Amino acid sequence: MIDIFTIALTHGLILAACWRLLFRDDLDSGDPDAAKTKRPWLKNEPGERRDA
Repeated sequence: MIDIFTIALTHGLILAACWRLLFRDDLDSGDPDAAKTKRPWLKNEPGERRDA
């Protein structure tokens, strides 16, 4: 009983992760810059220039 539950749980989580990855909006975009989002938790993002 525990073995079946463990296998079902792990496979269900893998399936949920794949489902979420496949239906992301930024995967449908042909323009790589269109999917860029601002990430304020990073201090220096690549390609960003700080004039301070």
